[in-house]
Amino acid sequence: MNQRLIFPVLALLMLCALLLVNSQYQARRLFMELERTNMRQQANEIEWAQLQLEQSNLAKHARIDAMAKSTLAMQPPSASRTQYLTLGTP
Repeated sequence: MNQRLIFPVLALLMLCALLLVNSQYQARRLFMELERTNMRQQANEIEWAQLQLEQSNLAKHARIDAMAKSTLAMQPPSASRTQYLTLGTP
C-alpha cells in the first residue's frame, strides 16, 4: 500500500513545483512590464511638461506681435486708417 501512494504523491509534488516555477516566472514578467510602464509614464510626464512650457512660450503676446510684424508685415492700426461705424446712419 505504501508503494502505491509514492508515485501519485511524487507526481503531485512535481506538478506543484512546476506550477510554482511558472507563477514566479509570471510574477517576474509582470513586474518587468510594470517597471517599463512606469518608466514610459515618467517620460510622458516630462514630455508633457516640456510641451506645456513650449506652448506658453509660443503663446506670449510679444512673440506673436513680433511674428505678425516680421512674417506677415502687419502694422498696428493708425488713426488715418481707422473707420468708425455708427448705428442708425443711412
